[in-house]
Amino acid sequence: SDEAIRIFIDILLKHGNPERGLRRMNELGVLAAFIPEFEPIVAMMQFNMYHSYTVDEHTIQTISHLAAIERGELIEELPVASGILAEGLNRKVLYVALLLHDIGKGRPEDHSVLGAKIAREVAPRLGLKPREVETVEWLVRHHLLMSDMAQKRDIADPRTVRDFAKAVQSVKRLDLLTVLTVCDISGVGPGVWNNWKAVLIRALYRQTKKALETGLEDLNRENRGTEAKKNLRKALPDWSKAALRHETNRHYPPYWQGLHVTAHQIFARLLLDIPEDEIRMDLQPDEDRDATRICFAMGDHPGVFSRICGALALSGANVVDARTFTSKDGYATAVFWVQDAEGHPYEDLRLGRLEKMINETLQGTLVAREAIQSRDKIKKRERAFQVPTSISFDNEGSEIYTIIEVDTRDRLGLLYDLTRTLAAANVNISSAVIATYGEQVVDTFYVKDMFGLKLHSKAKRDSLEQKLRDALKQGATRALS
Repeated sequence: SDEAIRIFIDILLKHGNPERGLRRMNELGVLAAFIPEFEPIVAMMQFNMYHSYTVDEHTIQTISHLAAIERGELIEELPVASGILAEGLNRKVLYVALLLHDIGKGRPEDHSVLGAKIAREVAPRLGLKPREVETVEWLVRHHLLMSDMAQKRDIADPRTVRDFAKAVQSVKRLDLLTVLTVCDISGVGPGVWNNWKAVLIRALYRQTKKALETGLEDLNRENRGTEAKKNLRKALPDWSKAALRHETNRHYPPYWQGLHVTAHQIFARLLLDIPEDEIRMDLQPDEDRDATRICFAMGDHPGVFSRICGALALSGANVVDARTFTSKDGYATAVFWVQDAEGHPYEDLRLGRLEKMINETLQGTLVAREAIQSRDKIKKRERAFQVPTSISFDNEGSEIYTIIEVDTRDRLGLLYDLTRTLAAANVNISSAVIATYGEQVVDTFYVKDMFGLKLHSKAKRDSLEQKLRDALKQGATRALS
């Protein structure tokens, strides 16, 4: 009845604590009676190490987070989402979209596609106007889009932001999707929302908003490169004009848009008069990202990226993001963001030990491949989880790279196994983006072949996929033995 709908929407929007009402309704079976489509997800378990809650509880948690942001309780932790809500948006659309975002879970069909179909039926019954129904349906269909783009793609690649802006189409939708994404990730379980994810989501939001407001033309590589070089000149006031000119001329365009000026500054100092056979590194805590940033500079050799991954795996460091670049004069610069086993930056006391171990591996005193074998084991209680492997190649998502996405079971030596296989197949890695979801990991590589081209040949891609699958199989057998 109209009266029941009015009361329900009031519970969501008017009293500042929708969690209490929804939880009582759910426990008494009223929520499933009022919205029959909700019944299949009541008490539905999610058998993985990423989700802490059943689907219905996760849904209520996401709405609880939204209400907390609206009450102004999370301004420090979630400044962007708090700012969006303070400026105002369609609250009814947002609450209904969160209520329905996972309603399609547990069936064979993709839960986002099925959920959007269900939302098309349910939203009008809850009194939403046709335009609002359309927005709710779009939000449910694309509720994973922003988190996937931020965590599985390289935001420094202008194509990522351009594709995302094209999908979102308006600042209004971007605002709604951003708040929904923040609430969705926060509602997965304690500690799942962290500084690392916050930095990625914020960067994608700001760049996309700017692109939608000023036009997508501003996203070209030239503009970014000029700006980055200008910032570096400002950051190195003590350098001579000749030294600055040498530094700004030695790098290719992707280097300039792939890193922040802080990293450009560190690399400029590491590369200054570096001998060909020397390895230089700089370890710093990156508090914004809850990680330790390690910058490497050395002579470029095939497989450099893979060797660094082996050194980091040996030292027990968990790589959360990485970029690698080659300079015009034959040097490799690589930056890795790593965390310890607990998912935190390394404490100052442990940095020295970490640096020593990396050095020994890179100098060849420790052979990563042999040393990792004894450590790369999956814990007993984690063995019950099955994660199917999928590997995809995308030549459209970047203007100059092929994107290889490997979705599989996480373990210590995984990144090393994958990068070693790519190096052996003469594939050059430009960046690696790592997204971890409990026991599952998605490793995304931006790559070119040995001639600096995308992987256009299907036969080559198929052969590479087989090599990656073989490496994963061997690694999994070792980890479970």
